[in-house]
Amino acid sequence: MNASMTKASPWWTPGVHADRRPFLLGRNAIQAALRGFFASADFIEVDTATLQRSPGNEAHLHAFATEALTTDGQAAAFYLHTSPEFACKKLLAAGEQRIACFSHVYRNRERGPLHHPEFTMLEWYRVGEGYEQLMADCVAILRLAAATVGAGRLTYRGAECDPFAEPERLSVAAAFERHAGIDLLSSVAPDGQTNRESLAAELRRVGMRVAQDDGWADMFSRVLVEKIEPHLGFGRPTVLDEYPVSEAALARPSARDPRVAERFELYACGVELANGFGELTNADEQRRRFEIEMAEKARIYGETYPLDEDFLDALSVMPEASGIALGFDRLAMLATGASRIEQVLWAPVAEFGA
Repeated sequence: MNASMTKASPWWTPGVHADRRPFLLGRNAIQAALRGFFASADFIEVDTATLQRSPGNEAHLHAFATEALTTDGQAAAFYLHTSPEFACKKLLAAGEQRIACFSHVYRNRERGPLHHPEFTMLEWYRVGEGYEQLMADCVAILRLAAATVGAGRLTYRGAECDPFAEPERLSVAAAFERHAGIDLLSSVAPDGQTNRESLAAELRRVGMRVAQDDGWADMFSRVLVEKIEPHLGFGRPTVLDEYPVSEAALARPSARDPRVAERFELYACGVELANGFGELTNADEQRRRFEIEMAEKARIYGETYPLDEDFLDALSVMPEASGIALGFDRLAMLATGASRIEQVLWAPVAEFGA
């Protein structure tokens, strides 16, 4: 029986569940192994609240809104969090040094083979350690996940990646040059400001379309999705490093080049698995970046989310740290060979919409 989700054969149908069960048991084994990995490295596992006054302030993240009622019926707006990041950083401000959490998170407007409205994010943070250590963590985690389920390769829809091979580390600028023939940083000023016309000229030069209302970020994302990501994480994992600062709202600028940030993403089999930062701890700069993100969200989607003032206050006492978010369900998929995210979710969200 086909294990994919259909209205005729929901996930709780015994035959469908029987097909899914090996993937689910693999998921459980990997989660247990990762808990052991973090405990052995002196991490404290934390659990953060799902309900937040702000769900995050990135332009293209969409939250589920709700409201909380007092005993006398007064309402306050709340959201299901899109990440435990703000709460985790408050814990760093409180004095924790190494923390990790498996958190159910919620993102609206997302559903597909690799996306689900509710999914599990694995996040971990290291105080006083550089973001290169997170890259080493990722290598260890990929290898542990594969070894736990007896997989020699990570796989996704015919693609393979050897988690035991040394990862490729590639800057975003180098990836744009290699895979698209585009000089990305020629459109980024020393202070991180971007030049829309300069990047548009680069896209046109290599034959890519540019819409009249495209902003710099729109064009950046198009090149990344169409030209770069299809080449990442095949044969061996790829660490895509040094994003332009305008594409790293929560990361600090690189000491090597202020045009780029200490942000990387991990890819395997063409699938984005993790997003890591050297954390920004300047509250004024963080507020400025959030305001830019919300202005962009208003321009594109006609809505904004409130800033988490409590989080901005916490940044003023948060120590230097690095942190990362990894899509745990995707990791389970690649290690077990699942082709859709629902195969590694014990009880998927019901289908909705046309």
